Amino acid sequence: MNPSVNPSEAAAFARGGTIRAVAAHGLHGFSKPLQQEIRLLAGLGVEGDAHCGTTVKHRSRVAVDPTQPNLRQVHLLHAELFDELMARGFTVGPGNLGENVTTRGLDLLGLPVGAKLYLGAEAVVEVTGLRNPCSQIEAYQTGLLAAVLDRTADGTLVRKAGIMGIVLEGGIVRPGDAVRVGLPDGPWRKLDRV
Repeated sequence: MNPSVNPSEAAAFARGGTIRAVAAHGLHGFSKPLQQEIRLLAGLGVEGDAHCGTTVKHRSRVAVDPTQPNLRQVHLLHAELFDELMARGFTVGPGNLGENVTTRGLDLLGLPVGAKLYLGAEAVVEVTGLRNPCSQIEAYQTGLLAAVLDRTADGTLVRKAGIMGIVLEGGIVRPGDAVRVGLPDGPWRKLDRV
């Protein structure tokens, strides 16, 4: 189902949000150490990050087909998820779930495919889909995988572990930078796992 652009939704996204933290790691692992800044590279991802490149870098996907385009160059996660998880007794914070950019004040999961996120003064990321949480989350903390998944009233699975995107325009991104949203023309295509 393709929802149409709703004026109240568009107004909410127009307010944007802020970047709470940035993280990168050159090695494949689960968590990423926080950085003072990261550099996004057009068509590649986060400079120095293990997932940077034009083709897929996630090990499970490389095993299936290493020539797939990398639609997961940047992982963004909303800090509000950390608030929710900490209220449930988990110990989590920015970078712990492997995200590159932690935002606050922006409904990342409500964005449509193709939305553009303007990060800081120069960088632009196009949203490609949802992160599909895996067993590494459970290995990080018992019960965490179930906590980042939910179900709607009709039983539809809801993935809450952030969104993925590709870098259209590079630039430096820092905590405190603004995030502005550019919405695609309707009808919107709802996010699905990538």
